[in-house]
Amino acid sequence: GAGRVAYIAWDLDRIFWEVLNVDHGQLLANVVHWALDGPPPVIVEGPGVLDVTVWRGPTAITVHLVNLTNPMMMRGPFRELFPVGPQRVTVRLPAGLGVVRARLLSSGEEVACEIDGDLVMVEVPEVVDHEVVALDTSVDMAVEHP
Repeated sequence: GAGRVAYIAWDLDRIFWEVLNVDHGQLLANVVHWALDGPPPVIVEGPGVLDVTVWRGPTAITVHLVNLTNPMMMRGPFRELFPVGPQRVTVRLPAGLGVVRARLLSSGEEVACEIDGDLVMVEVPEVVDHEVVALDTSVDMAVEHP
């Protein structure tokens, strides 16, 4: 197909998990960015360590933020939660979609979003354990993308 594949001749992911070497983490990140061959669908900026997952449905895009910030992050069960924030979440909209509203599902808040072309920015004040940014989308609200 038209995808990109990177072959690394050793178990880089396992070694990174065990040793937590910064260079190994950077190499993994660089390989993922190269394989994307374009801008990422979401960028999260802020303090802490978050697991980020993006899901697109017929009428919504959701970004799950799981807070992994903890001294026990890679070594077993958490004993305490360490809230992080604020987090700036930037989502790249697919062509032909616009945003009707933005909500934070865990905290139950409707939030303002800033739109710049095909980018939608949302400020998440705090992530205790898990927050979900829900962008309700519509073709009727579509913005022309360059």
